[in-house]
Amino acid sequence: MDLSSALNVSQPVMLSSTERSEVEKFVRDHNLKLDPTGTGRQTNQSLGRDDFLKILITQLSYQDPTSPMQDKEFIAQMAQFSTLEQMTAMASDFNKLTAMLMGNEASSALGKGVELIEGDRVIQGTVQAVTRGDFPQVLVNGAFYNWEQVVKVFADEKENVASY
Repeated sequence: MDLSSALNVSQPVMLSSTERSEVEKFVRDHNLKLDPTGTGRQTNQSLGRDDFLKILITQLSYQDPTSPMQDKEFIAQMAQFSTLEQMTAMASDFNKLTAMLMGNEASSALGKGVELIEGDRVIQGTVQAVTRGDFPQVLVNGAFYNWEQVVKVFADEKENVASY
């Protein structure tokens, strides 16, 4: 739909370059008020369970009473929904398992020498403390670093010193 039809104008709306830039500025400013980060709306290309239920309810609401949805179709859609629920639960469980394994791995490095990368710097030291959770961190040389930054773990401090 263009501006002319939206305004019920039979002739196209002609704007001067100044008017056009003012309108563009107004639209840009208004959009920034709606989305201060300027990142825009992120679209999701996959359907979730809420979307699936909305589609199913809409189908059931608007079906022709003289020719209702076939049992096979309904059962197939419910099976798809059940599969979607199971996959969502499994993905959530895998995320929890990954976080737990990362936390255990970080904890096992306590007291050991490590080498980690932060930007362009390579930092070496002994793990003095570990935080657990979804994103475990290790305390090395008085600063906390994400466990994902660790690239090497040494068996003990002697091996760490010998490798330098």
